[in-house]
Parts: sequence; C-alpha cells; structure tokens
Amino acid sequence: MHPIFNQNNRKLISLIALILQTTSIVLVLRYSRTRKAEPYISSTAIVASEFLKGLICIILVWFETDCSLNRLIKKLHDEIYGKPHETLKLTIPSGLYAIQNNLLFIALSYLNAATYQVTYQLKILTTALCCVFMLGKKIEKHQWISLCMLALGVAFVTWPSSDEGNKRLSTQTPKSWLQQFIGLGAVLMATLTSGFAGVYFEKILKTGPTSVWVRNIQLAIFGTIFGLVIVYIFDYKAVMEKGFFQGYSTVVWIVIFLQAIGGLIIAAVIKYADNIIKGFATSLSIILSSAVSYFILNDFIPSLFFFIGAMLVITATFLYGWERKVKLIPLNDQKR
Repeated sequence: MHPIFNQNNRKLISLIALILQTTSIVLVLRYSRTRKAEPYISSTAIVASEFLKGLICIILVWFETDCSLNRLIKKLHDEIYGKPHETLKLTIPSGLYAIQNNLLFIALSYLNAATYQVTYQLKILTTALCCVFMLGKKIEKHQWISLCMLALGVAFVTWPSSDEGNKRLSTQTPKSWLQQFIGLGAVLMATLTSGFAGVYFEKILKTGPTSVWVRNIQLAIFGTIFGLVIVYIFDYKAVMEKGFFQGYSTVVWIVIFLQAIGGLIIAAVIKYADNIIKGFATSLSIILSSAVSYFILNDFIPSLFFFIGAMLVITATFLYGWERKVKLIPLNDQKR
C-alpha cells in the first residue's frame, strides 16, 4: 500500500474533507439563496443532489466490483431488487433526509451562516438521545455534561443582537422577527430529523453485510422520489412556468455537488476516523464559517453572547468526543 493511503493519512484526509465540505456547504448555500440573481427552486436542487449522489455511489460500487459492468448490474440487482424488504427500510431515513434538506434551505434563507452553523450542532443532542432509546447506547457522565453545555451555548448564540450590531448590517436586507423565528424553527426541526434518521440508518448498516455505498444508492433512490413529490406539491406551478432548472448557475451546481458528497464524506470519516476527529472538524468548521460570514459575506456581527456561546459549543464538542484512557496495571504489579 502506498504511504499516502495509510491509516493516519486517511484520518487526516477525511478530516480536511469534512471541514471543507461542512464549511463550504453552509457559506455557498447561503450565498446562493441571498445573492441578487434569478432565484432557483430549492426543492429541485435537492432532487438533483440526490440523483447525483446515487450516480457517484454507483461509480464507487463499480470500482468495488473490479470495474465490471456485469458484476455491477448483478450486485445492484441482488442487493436492491432482490431484497425488497431491506430496500424498503430505507424509505424512512430517505424521507426524513428529504424533509431535512428542505428545512436547511429555509433556515439559511433567514439566518446568517454562523448562527445556523452553531445552532445546527444541537443535532449532537438529538443524535445522542436517539442512540440511547434506539440503540441502547450508554452515554457517559462527561458526555451528558457536554450536551448540557451545548444547549446553553446555543441559547447564548441565538440571543438577539444589539441595535448597534443591527445598524452595521444596513447593507443587508433586514429580517423580521417572524423570518428569524421561521429560520430558527427550521434548523431546530432539521436537528430532530437528522438525529433520528442518522441513528436509524446506522442501525440498518449494523444489521447486514450490505456496503455503505449500496445503502446510499437505496437512500438516493427514495430521496429522489420523495424530493419529486415535494416538488410536485409545493413547486409544480413554478416548474411548469419556467422549467425544472430555472435560476441554475455555477454556484447552484456547486451547492448540489457539495450536498451530494456530504453523506459520502461522513461515511469516510466514520470508517477511518473517530469522534475526536469529528469534533475537530465540527469545531473548525464553526470557526471558519463565522470568520467568513463576518469578513467576507458581511452578514454577521458577533456579539459577546455569541462568543460565549460559540466557546461553549466548541468545548462541548471536544468534551463529547473525549474518551478517558484507562491505565492498565501489569499483572506482575497487581500481585505485589
């Protein structure tokens, strides 16, 4: 094996990829929703990202089958069509992911990138609770403390900004309290769907030999179907008037690509890294998002409450992934 692909380098590569993807999707997505250009329909972008994710996973499975088209077709037939009960299990998480992705588009239309990024870390709390009730996972005392710190930190982060800070945002379109409430409500609902769907998907992965790429293909199939249903219900008229890809630009296609590879990067991090590495990635992405939101997007003025809340969230993220090292006493020492 080439040295660049050893275990430590895989951890580093997956860490960097997660930091870049997590930070980029927030900033690019918000920019795509707030820039002065022909608006695109977010529900169609979600369908496009699910379809693209499925194509990427098919390519990965093709590599797994030694680049044989016949083996690829047989594997997909056996794992998807040949096991309808296993395939139908993915309808629940794929439906929840479809709802979650639409909620995130709404949230980033009304919240600045930094506030969204930190508030969305409440998914750690919802995921932990789902792990306890669905997987019977034991949460350590220091992890419960970190979850309380997380909730407190989010409360500080979402504390209303001062009038002085709002005046400095005069170049931005002001958001009413109702719009901010909708944005916050959307991101909180997204944390609930994220926690439940993530743990449910993990439970499915641990109860069978099916590869994560095949599972992602199954997710993409149902995600595309659910996404098209959402398009039909909410945006059918707009699609009929100006087309499915109305308002699409290079920025929108970048958003779609980042959304598609997000799940694949998370899978790689889980495989090659651990909770501590994920904590580094999450914390660094929060810092990067806040810095870019302040210095480049000019849509965020950090207050004292935000700094306190952000530090609590970052500390809680590290603490949650911390594992105590138990010192093993040699057998000879125990006999003395």
